[in-house]
Amino acid sequence: MKHIIGDKGPGAASPVQTLQVDDESAGQRLDNFLVRHLKGVPKTHVYRIIRSGEVRVNKGRAAADTRVEAGDAVRVPPIRLSERAEAKKERPAPPREFPILFEDEHLIALDKPAGVAVHGGSGVSFGVIEQLRQARPDAKFLELVHRLDRETSGILLVAKRRSALTRLQTQFRERETGKIYLALVNGHWPAKRKVIDAPLHKYLLAGTDGTPGAGERRVRVVAADDPDGMRAITLVRVARHLPEASLLEVTIKTGRTHQIRVHLASQGHPIAGDDKYGDFSVNKALHKAGLARMFLHAWRLQFNHPATGERIELLAPLPPDLHAFAPHDAPAPV
Repeated sequence: MKHIIGDKGPGAASPVQTLQVDDESAGQRLDNFLVRHLKGVPKTHVYRIIRSGEVRVNKGRAAADTRVEAGDAVRVPPIRLSERAEAKKERPAPPREFPILFEDEHLIALDKPAGVAVHGGSGVSFGVIEQLRQARPDAKFLELVHRLDRETSGILLVAKRRSALTRLQTQFRERETGKIYLALVNGHWPAKRKVIDAPLHKYLLAGTDGTPGAGERRVRVVAADDPDGMRAITLVRVARHLPEASLLEVTIKTGRTHQIRVHLASQGHPIAGDDKYGDFSVNKALHKAGLARMFLHAWRLQFNHPATGERIELLAPLPPDLHAFAPHDAPAPV
């Protein structure tokens, strides 16, 4: 059961709330849990109170991607909504289906297009999961198994049952899945450079008003002894060399935020079209040539089926806009 104390009225601040996580909500990300339970509270505000540390799970600070478990006590600080914010009704996400690579009664594997967030939040009203839920109103359960960056295309898993979600997430957490991305990088990647083992640190840029840590999220490589660094390992194989670029098959052994983008850029070979960690002048030239987005694609995925245990291998071919720049053909999965 959950315990929620309502607002006193328009413009008033609600008291501290404690939400109890029930069995049905177990395994959800903290941000998704709060968005579902704090009706009428803008998603931007939900992310703000999480980042500020005011939201506590079992009395401890938690991040937006923290997974809540049954029985957890989630403390929510007083929330003051202006009359305008309260009067504003968030429009539901438009229903949308996505190209399906595999589907049964346990899960969906879809081919996510670039430019679509996997879920709403942080300035994005909705994403794949909200649109899919609107397109399938009779579906009792649809939850993201993992994430892809907004500008990354390719394979994305959605669970249709709680048991499938937890089993698949365990595989991702224990690195029992096999994930290969295709990335086009500037310059010729040295064939002998096959492993990048460099810790990463997440931070926030200054806000538009100059406030430290109030702006966009960024990631950087830090020294091995940095206390804030999280170990990150990326494996790289050259698929082909182009005149001024290299097409790489990239496997990640850890799932850090922006890991591939930051690791490749740290080696002097940023991903083509990457507007955060890339080369501005090169990106500008590529844009004129027709590359309108970052060349990063979740190409191949292996995992054990959550119900049968069968090893599943999926392939999402490069979309036409990327294939035109660097064709990459491979045999169908076995």
